[in-house]
Amino acid sequence: MNDQVKSEVHEKPSPIPFSEFLESVPPGTVTLISDLTKIRIYPNGGYAGDVLVTPEIQLHCQTDSCNGIRFFRLIDAKAPDIPENTFHYFYITYACSNCRKTEKTFSLAAQKDKKSNSGKCYKFGENPEYGPPTAARLIKLIGPDRELFLKGRRCENQGLGIGAFVYYRRVVEDQKNRILDEIIKVSEKVGAPIESIKVLENAKIETQFSKALANVKDAIPQTLLINGHNPLTLLHSALSDGLHLRSDEHCLEIASSIRVVLAELSERLAQALKDEAELNKALSRLMTKR
Repeated sequence: MNDQVKSEVHEKPSPIPFSEFLESVPPGTVTLISDLTKIRIYPNGGYAGDVLVTPEIQLHCQTDSCNGIRFFRLIDAKAPDIPENTFHYFYITYACSNCRKTEKTFSLAAQKDKKSNSGKCYKFGENPEYGPPTAARLIKLIGPDRELFLKGRRCENQGLGIGAFVYYRRVVEDQKNRILDEIIKVSEKVGAPIESIKVLENAKIETQFSKALANVKDAIPQTLLINGHNPLTLLHSALSDGLHLRSDEHCLEIASSIRVVLAELSERLAQALKDEAELNKALSRLMTKR
């Protein structure tokens, strides 16, 4: 591996299985692998070299028939040879064993240890990109800023805290009214006080973002509270933290918290509207039988 790449990465002290590396290690890190290679044997029994192990791995499959963690298996015809004295660069592609539609391609460099099946592996990238999938309900909530949010997600996955924070803050600020509209829908469905709904409506008019979120701290329906806390107040607190003199690590923690709160809010909004729709349907059925 060239000196430029070496200068950008660090080695982990403890070897891990190759399956764990593929499943859990983000791009940009040289990792010690405990079971990188296995011996290839010719049909006549002779030694044919050391090749990459290709274990089953567990990844999230987003197809409608799967929509969860599934086993993925290598679909390449032949595992690559892994040398001892230099890094070998290659791609490998896995496919979902259940639906056989979803594929994941890894761009890697690997080097075998001498007289051992262990070695080092570097992940340049993945397609689709590294990281857990973003829930469809969250994507629906942020609407037009989907691409900005996903850029923030990529920054978060790569440990770029300042970048993730900036993207997430812009998404929340730009989609303030869209988020408030969904909260108003729930408020109306659950019969919230007119005064609370009016406060939410007024927050949409307020041009100062921080003031708008601060004004609605007592206007959120109970069903949308997260462990007793107003999600908009939590977002306001996180977004008010700012970037000045903050470390990238601190910004990464705050960005992750913003994403988690947004995701939980999107789930609670969807569930509240679903519950109300199911209740209305049940009432309608009972009324028609009278």
